[in-house]
Amino acid sequence: MELPLDLDQTTLLVILAAVFAGILAGWIIASGRSRRAEAAAQAQAAEMAGRLAQLAESLNTSQHQISERLQGQERNLGQLVEQRLSNFGERVGQRLNEQSLRQNETLNKLGERLAVIDTAQQNITKLSQEVVSLQDILSNKQARGAFGEVQLHDLVSAILPPSVYSFQTTLSTGVRVDCLLKLPNPPGSIGIDAKFPLESYEQLRAARDDAERLSARRAFKAALDKHVSDIAAKYIIPGETAESALLFLPSEAVYAELHANFREVVEGSYKRRVWIVSPTTMMATLNTVRAILKDVKMREQAHVLQREIGLLVTDVERLNERVNKLDRHFGQATDDIRQIKISADKITSRGDKIGELDMEEEGGAPSITPPRSDG
Repeated sequence: MELPLDLDQTTLLVILAAVFAGILAGWIIASGRSRRAEAAAQAQAAEMAGRLAQLAESLNTSQHQISERLQGQERNLGQLVEQRLSNFGERVGQRLNEQSLRQNETLNKLGERLAVIDTAQQNITKLSQEVVSLQDILSNKQARGAFGEVQLHDLVSAILPPSVYSFQTTLSTGVRVDCLLKLPNPPGSIGIDAKFPLESYEQLRAARDDAERLSARRAFKAALDKHVSDIAAKYIIPGETAESALLFLPSEAVYAELHANFREVVEGSYKRRVWIVSPTTMMATLNTVRAILKDVKMREQAHVLQREIGLLVTDVERLNERVNKLDRHFGQATDDIRQIKISADKITSRGDKIGELDMEEEGGAPSITPPRSDG
């Protein structure tokens, strides 16, 4: 910042004032004034020079004061600027720290989500491999049959006790049934055979026009009719098994398609007394069988329950007799205690009378009244 007047400007003013005074003095002399006027002019010029010197000194003092004030303001301004810069730096540093913390937190959450996504990706990969494996299993007819048998085994073994079923049982005709439920008569043992007509079902699902759909429907219906006929012929044996058998479809989708669009197949199975079940309906059927077995077991044990109840009634009657007998003993004991108490009171009363007798002073015999005997 520039000063209004500095030291060189003040000196220049003094010089200019002196030059002006000299010119003025020369002009006065040149004009031919009198010596008195010249002296007055010189005095006036000297006075003006003194005033100019005072003015220069005052200007110099003012310049010094202004310079000091400006220096103080510069120092204050520098301190203020430095303080504001420091505060601004602190705020910037704080904001940067907060931003860094938020970024770290965001990165941590992003890492956790990426880990979850990676785990999900691994599970999806594993699931896809399992699906491929399942497709490989289902594409093979023998493996598909084993898959249905395993599912049937898991359902039966999870609900029924081991004593009422057997797997891969050979009947009297030489045929082997996947599972045989050993139920009492009626209804008798029930055979269960697992079937999985996947090829015809997939053809039906993949049909693109009416001709393919009609051909797939015929193939699906023929496959199920054959399974129903085979089961009715092989696993319904008079005198050995029940009058009905179960066809287990290990697929809810195939079961739903059958009941939704092939009602004639279902009605035909009813006529042959072959009940078609899915995993869900198979579980309900097995729970019903379990309830029937429990009821049969209860009926078989009914005579045992009756005998035990009769013995329990006899024991209660005997206990009642003994309680009555004990009550009579308690009554007799109470009467004996009452009589003993009466005798004790009499003894106490006679003792008191003996203590109250007056003996004669001269040796006379005391007067004793014989007591009455009350027993």
